[in-house]
Amino acid sequence: MSNNIFITGAGAGIGRETARLFAARGWSVGAADRDEAALAGLRSELPDGACQTYPLDVTDGPSVAAALADFAGQFEGRLQVLHNNAGILHVGPFETLDLAAHRATVEVNVIGAMTVLHAAFAYLKDTPGAVVVNMSSASAIYGIPDFASYSASKHAVRALTEAVDIEWEPYDIRVCDLMPPFVNTSMVQANTGGSPLFERLGIRLGPEQVAEQVWAQVQEPRLHRPITGQFRALWSVARSAPSSVTRSVIKRLRSV
Repeated sequence: MSNNIFITGAGAGIGRETARLFAARGWSVGAADRDEAALAGLRSELPDGACQTYPLDVTDGPSVAAALADFAGQFEGRLQVLHNNAGILHVGPFETLDLAAHRATVEVNVIGAMTVLHAAFAYLKDTPGAVVVNMSSASAIYGIPDFASYSASKHAVRALTEAVDIEWEPYDIRVCDLMPPFVNTSMVQANTGGSPLFERLGIRLGPEQVAEQVWAQVQEPRLHRPITGQFRALWSVARSAPSSVTRSVIKRLRSV
């Protein structure tokens, strides 16, 4: 049986680069996204038979369940890796964004992640050494101004990762996450006017670099994998220093 990975948000950015990377290394890819045209483009550029595509919204439980059943069914009901990557971003001072935008962020980033995890469990538990790689964020270390609902959603993903990693350990499933800072994707570029933090911190990380970290998590899972030296240093400070110190650092970054 070939190695297999199911990726949500695979139509662009990190998800697309992850699909490319794993397919290039001989894995079978299940690619899910709301953008059917983007999925068709991805499938056409990958080797024949390497990629199965599933147009869906991660908040639609029946669609997610059907896609995972179809994909895992091609591998005797097994799913080796789930990359829970789908997410959206709305940036700006909290009160300036529509409530609908805040709600959508939580629906996709949190409820969507839960929906996919719940549907994937049956196939993960039947796969020795299965791994889940959730997409958290550097914004999960402390509430980030101008990213209030996004930051809240990634705190939730971090907590979800921690809890389910313990719950699913008896089934030989590792649940972990990635915590990147700003990644140069269309989602981020569309929001750069919403906060001075983009300019202060820079957008130096490419989606292909994050895809390599997905691979690293699969090979050697760590509960949380912060990405870039800058963020690893801030992560260490946030975990060991009083919250007032982290608050001061983040406040200064926004106001300098």
